[in-house]
Amino acid sequence: KMINASKSFAIPPESVTSAKVDAQEWQASRSAVGTLVAIRAVTLASEVSGLVREIGFESGTFVRKGDVMVKLDTSTEEAQLASAEADAELARASLHRARSLREANVSAPADLDTAEAKGKQTAANVGTLKATIAKKTIRAPFDGRVSIKQVELGQVLASGTPVASLQSIHPIYGEFWLPQQALAELKIGMTARLRTDVFPQTSWEGTLTTINPEVDINTRNVRVRATFPNTDGRLRPGMFVNVDVLSPERRTVLVIPSTAVLYAPYGDSVFAIEEKPDAAGKQGLIAHQKFVRLGERRGDLVAVVSGLTAGETIVSSGAFKLRNGAAVVVHNELAPKVEVAPTPVDR
Repeated sequence: KMINASKSFAIPPESVTSAKVDAQEWQASRSAVGTLVAIRAVTLASEVSGLVREIGFESGTFVRKGDVMVKLDTSTEEAQLASAEADAELARASLHRARSLREANVSAPADLDTAEAKGKQTAANVGTLKATIAKKTIRAPFDGRVSIKQVELGQVLASGTPVASLQSIHPIYGEFWLPQQALAELKIGMTARLRTDVFPQTSWEGTLTTINPEVDINTRNVRVRATFPNTDGRLRPGMFVNVDVLSPERRTVLVIPSTAVLYAPYGDSVFAIEEKPDAAGKQGLIAHQKFVRLGERRGDLVAVVSGLTAGETIVSSGAFKLRNGAAVVVHNELAPKVEVAPTPVDR
């Protein structure tokens, strides 16, 4: 009896979820990992030495072009300027007198030459001191956000001492690398989409603005730059970002959930579900293995280049426990949600 029972024993069907091979229109794109770079960035520093008398900014604030950042002590230079201006005034008076005497032909030409040289010399001294005083006032060269300040009131700065960094953050550059094969498709003005895990619910759309004229000889990749709006200032220079360069062309592709694919060194495959009668003539679902060639992957979906046709039903999860010709039963109430742009949340 046990032998007869074993002969009639049938392996129970495996529980799986299913999905249809769907034809969708995908916009061709190139994906890359990039870094945000400020359009303009500079480290403000003192060109001359001096004592800090005034600091005109707070760390992390936005400043306008021309705003005073730091003022150094100018008391010595101002005193020297007053003396130089007095010398210049005396030199102008002496030059006027020398010209009058020369016109009356009562002085030598050398006297006039000396007076003119003295006038130019004293005027140059005044200009030098005014320039030195101006250099002791450090101003913002452009609109931007200032970093944490690196100086304090009363500090003596040497020439070249950093004060703070200033970065223009609107708009902002996204720089990334693409393989040299992409050069045939890349064009200035193409749309670029930026995402960052700092703000997973938000994306920014910008424009491809620069394609580097040379290819890196080590990686055979080309450096590309896109410009993105950043009016709210949420994007910061140095942030890690994901960039998609979008082609204006759209193409129809067959897509399936990526969970349906069994990846193997000898070839990727999926299980198609077919309705066939069993030995007793009763209709049932059978899983049939098919090898496929995959294309681009987006979110939870992957494109199928060959091996499947639109409308076919395949196993979307549970394929790892199947063999070719295995009986299955579908429980789609357990199927995971499939999205082109998933937004997972840590819990």
